[in-house]
Amino acid sequence: MPAKTILVVDDEKHIRMLYKEELEAEGYAVVTSDGQEPIMEVIAREQPNLVILDIKLAPDVSGLDLLQQIRSHNHDLPVILSTAYDSFQHDLKSIAADYYVVKSVDQEELKNKVALALAKTE
Repeated sequence: MPAKTILVVDDEKHIRMLYKEELEAEGYAVVTSDGQEPIMEVIAREQPNLVILDIKLAPDVSGLDLLQQIRSHNHDLPVILSTAYDSFQHDLKSIAADYYVVKSVDQEELKNKVALALAKTE
C-alpha cells in the first residue's frame, strides 16, 4: 500500500522541515508549501490525503481563507489547522477544519491527529 501523502502548508521553513521529518519517520510521504502558491494548484498536483495548514501564513494570506477554498472544492480532504495561538478555535471560519493542533516541540499531538484524520478516510 503506498504511503499516505501529507501536505504541510506553513510559512516558517523550520516548521515545514520539522513536520516533514517527524511525519516521514511515521511512514508518511510529506510535501510542503510555504503558502505562496495557490492552494488548489498544490492540491491538484500533489493529491494529498491530508493537509496540515498553518493559520497565519503571510500578512496577506490566512490559513482560514485557504481552508474555505479547500472546503469549497473538496469536502472530504481532512485538514488539520496548526497554529501557535489557540484563540483561533473561536473563529467561525475554523469550524470547517477537522482538527486543531497548537504548535509545540512535542509532536505527539500532531501525529495523533494525523492518524485520527487519516483513519476516518479509510
